[in-house]
Amino acid sequence: MELIKLLGVLVVIIGFALKLDSILIIIVAAIVTTVVGGLGIDGLLETLGTSFVANRAMAIFILIMLVTGTLERNGLKEAATNLIKKVKRASAGAVIGAYGIMRGVFAAFNVSFGGVAGFVRPIIMPMAIGAIEASGNEPNEDHVETVKGMASGMENISWFYCQVLFVGGGGALLVQSTLAPLGYDVDLIDLAIVEIPVAVFAILLGCVYYLIKDKSLVKKYYSKKVTKEE
Repeated sequence: MELIKLLGVLVVIIGFALKLDSILIIIVAAIVTTVVGGLGIDGLLETLGTSFVANRAMAIFILIMLVTGTLERNGLKEAATNLIKKVKRASAGAVIGAYGIMRGVFAAFNVSFGGVAGFVRPIIMPMAIGAIEASGNEPNEDHVETVKGMASGMENISWFYCQVLFVGGGGALLVQSTLAPLGYDVDLIDLAIVEIPVAVFAILLGCVYYLIKDKSLVKKYYSKKVTKEE
């Protein structure tokens, strides 16, 4: 009889197999599990509340996604594109490099912009594409796909190396707790000081690399167009 408590799992499997509404499937599965498991209404609400608190970081991420989607619907991407078109000699590589520097500064204060999904995709990518269009080129699909990877890479570089600069941040505490059992007493302030030149070098190296990479891509995908026009 204990297997009957897994009936909710069966509901999820059948629901997704039939391609039904995802939210409806989850709600029905939760209700079925509550009934067959004998949790009752109080037990269901307590479980939902506990899960929400334990995974509140994910809940914040979902809220960011909802806000970003709403802003996109109301012209966020178009506004970002039009803004960068006003900048003379802007390029996708320059946009990514500028974002990397800004991202690193804010990461040092443990300020997050929402990462790739919350900031790079709705704001940085439209600006990068706008920079390509501002130079008089029609964005090449392969070029745009590569730029997506470059922008995501810059996000990861800046956040990875600069988050440790924030004393008491998750990255610094992880380093401290990992080295403590090995006999190394890590002072968080000393760790941040040591990390500063590493973070600066990593961001500058990333900026230079992506600038050179973007120039090579522009030459690869748009040089033929210039030759034909001449």
